This record gives sequence, C-alpha cells and structure tokens, in this order.
Amino acid sequence: MPKRRSWFRLVAWCLLLAPVSLAHPDDGRPIRPRPPKPAEGSPRGPNILILIGDDQAGGTLGIDGDPHRATPRLDALARQGVRFDRAYCSSPVCTASRQSFITGLLPHAVGVTRLTTPLPDDALTLGEWLGDLGYDTAAFGKMHFNGPAKHGFAERIDAPDWNRWLRDHMPPGGDRRRKWRPFVDPAAVWLNAAGRSYGLPASAMQSTYLVDRAAEFFVRHKDQSRSNPFLMVLGFSEPHSPFIFPDEWAGRFRPEDFPVPPVSEADRANQPKIFTDLSPREKQGIAAAHYTSLSFLDHQIGRALDALDASGLADDTIVVYFGDNGYLVGQHGRFEKHVLLEPGARVPLILRWPGHLPADRRVADLVELVDVLPTLLELAGQPSPPDLQGRSLKALAMGEPGAKGREFAFSEYLENEEAMVRSDRYKLIAGTGARRRLDGYETANPLPGPYERLYDLEADPDEATDLRDRPELAPVVDRLRRELHDRLVSTRGGQTAVPPGLSEIEAIRWCLVPQD
Repeated sequence: MPKRRSWFRLVAWCLLLAPVSLAHPDDGRPIRPRPPKPAEGSPRGPNILILIGDDQAGGTLGIDGDPHRATPRLDALARQGVRFDRAYCSSPVCTASRQSFITGLLPHAVGVTRLTTPLPDDALTLGEWLGDLGYDTAAFGKMHFNGPAKHGFAERIDAPDWNRWLRDHMPPGGDRRRKWRPFVDPAAVWLNAAGRSYGLPASAMQSTYLVDRAAEFFVRHKDQSRSNPFLMVLGFSEPHSPFIFPDEWAGRFRPEDFPVPPVSEADRANQPKIFTDLSPREKQGIAAAHYTSLSFLDHQIGRALDALDASGLADDTIVVYFGDNGYLVGQHGRFEKHVLLEPGARVPLILRWPGHLPADRRVADLVELVDVLPTLLELAGQPSPPDLQGRSLKALAMGEPGAKGREFAFSEYLENEEAMVRSDRYKLIAGTGARRRLDGYETANPLPGPYERLYDLEADPDEATDLRDRPELAPVVDRLRRELHDRLVSTRGGQTAVPPGLSEIEAIRWCLVPQD
C-alpha cells in the first residue's frame, strides 16, 4: 500500500516549523515534502559514501573477536571511526531493511515489509532529499527498489549493466557461472556446501565492476566543480547465498575450522524443513563458503576506500558501513536471516569522518538502522524531512555527555507475522503463529498459533531458553509488550489505522499482518 502522510499533518508541519516547502507536480503524483533551498553562500556539505553488505551479522568482524578474522579492511575502518556494537536492522530481509534505511521510516510505515514489494513512487528517499539540496546522487549495486524508478539517484548502475559489460569483457576461460536455484536444488547445493567458486576471476566479478565504477565516479567528481558534494550508495551482493567468491578465493577457509552449533529440541520444533537433512560436514562447508564470500566483500570494501583515498576526497567524506540484515550460519539449525534471533537482527554499523568523528570509539548503546538517515543529515549539516522515525546518533557517536541510545530496539518480519523488541537485558518476540510462510522456510509442524517468547540476553546470549512463562518475569513481559504495541501502533504514518477497541495484544497481532 502506498505511503502518504495526511494533508493535515503535512500542512500543519509546514506552517508550524516551516523548514520544508511542498512540491506541486502536475503529473498526478502525490505531493511530497521538499527541503528549503540552501541559502546563497551557505557552507558546502560533506560527501557521503554508504557501503552496504548483504546478510552480514553483528559480531562477525575480526575486531569483534570473530575467530575467523575475515574482515581486516572493515576492522581498520572501525578503528578509524565509531563502531556500534548493538545495532539492529528494521527487518531481517533485504528489501524491507533497505527501504526502511533509505526513507528513515519503519517497514510497515513505508509499506514495504516483504521481499518482492516495490518501493512506492511517492516514498521520500535520502537520494531525493539530498538531490534537492544540491547533492550529486548515485546508487551502484543492490538497492532492491523492485521497479524501474531511480528514487532520486541520478546515476544508477546495477546487475544488468554488469552483465552487459561482462559480455564485452569475457575473461579467459569464459563464463562458468552455474544457475542458482534456491528451494529447487537441495539446500546443500544452493547454499554452496561444496565451496565452489562463482566461476569467474576476481577481475570479472560484479562487485569488482561496481567498485571500478565508483572509483571512476570519485575521480570524475574530484575533477568537477567542488560546489556540489556527492551522495553515493554502494550496495554489494556478498555474502548473500550462494556465498559467491572468485576463483582466486577458493579454499581460503577450511570447513573443518567451523564447529557445528548444537540444535536443541526447541530449535528443531521451529527449524525450517529445508535444513533438517543437512549433514554436519555440509553445515561446515556452508559456513566456510559464507566466510569466504565475506572475505571477498571485505576486499571490495577495501578497494572502494582505497579509491576514495586516491581521489583525495576521503577527509571530506562521511563513510558509513552496515549489513542490511544479519544471518544465521548454523545457529539454531538455520542458514538464513528471516528470524528475530540475535544473529538475524543484529548487524555491524560503522561511521567514519576524519577530523569530525572520534577514532576507535566503541558504542554499546542500542541503536537501529532507521537511525542512520537522520544521523547522516545532522552530521552533514542538512535539514531533515518531517516525520522521520529514526533518531540522530551524532551526539552518541561524538560521545557527548548525557548522550544515550535507545531504551528499546525494535525489528519486524511481517512475512512471518512477528516482531521483536529488546531492552538492555531482555528480548520479547511476538507472533501471530497463523501465517503459512511463503518465503520457503516453513517447518514440518502445524502453525503454532499466537506466541510470545522471552529471552534473557545477559544470562542466555544464545537465546536457548524461553522464559515467557516464568511468573517472576511477568512485569518484564508486560513492559516489553507495551513497548512493542506502542512502536507498532504509533508509527503507522499514512498506513491503515489500527481499528478501535482492540486490546493491547490484539492490536499487536493486527499490526503484524502484512499489508503490502
């Protein structure tokens, strides 16, 4: 369903605060807010480079203590800037997470909660906003707009451009890529348990092509007038399954170096059928392939940062890196995101701006990816659109006295009609248990019906024990449920309002049904 703020809220906001004017398109499109024109002679804003990994869980950086040490370039970036240890995606699925970030709204407020939903044409994106403020905008690689619109990014390069380039620059040995057939082939095949390379050398990989184009953009921008800063989003497809990596990367990680996580009886009850027949050796192979792909992503991040350095623009560029969502690499018997357990919902988040943000700062407060857009705008000294649902992290990143993160972190996965909220110690996951999953990850058991699950993340970081029915924790459940209710009900924006007369838990369940 398309998102649209009410006329009353838009007009009232403009009249009261007046930092935004209204556009008046004559092509029938809904009116969207626009920023004020920068005053003549106002300071030039910094460049912004946004780097996005695909399916990287929090805690998988070497600097976090991950024993496989697959991310030396991201570790270096973290040492040069601010690392947020407890950042949460808005949804553990690519499309919903990315459209939430790019609009500063939660998925249900954008109207994009499912993998295939297109971003509505009237959604206000960071590209449109900064483009109106005079930024040169570009989006290279995965954005998951699910449609032809550029959504404010004047330059747009994606997989079709790479495929055309590859046809004209075929490497020696030709194109040896195999067709990826998830849910058709056995899970061990489409999850690359054999650790096969993608069938191309590093020079011909899509991420190499994207970084090369980004490097050209940096040089071109350096040679152009310095009056216009740039916004670039560089979206990679690694380490998303089938965990692609080039020929030269094959064998970098050995399957035997990856212990197989235990699977409890509770895990088995909720485990998707597609994973139940994987052997221990196949699970180890999948983990090795995932980390090999992560290592290749790290290499490409390094190439992009080297190109920025070589252009001379690094000191005038805010760099942000995050994973769009997490990924379970065998935990709880799963190899996927699509869940609100910690490995699926927690992601890496790094900010760097030399001379403006502290170096080697580590932040333990709870934050969300929906906070990134307002953070970038405040750091860049730019006005923000109305009604954002994220909060700027600038003061927290700077370490200003009294600056705090969120008391509660929220995420939703409406394809399975569930959402989570966590405090510093506890997490509550609530679901309707009434939806037959259409994402391929159904279990072998009947639909469970409504459920709530409570985890003590301090005593039980692996989320092995559900404490929902402990009488002494009833006040904790009540408090988290109230917060979950308030986040879902108060952030609907232009979406259908919650029907009156529903109890707190009824309203939560009503909000969990996807309306895309």
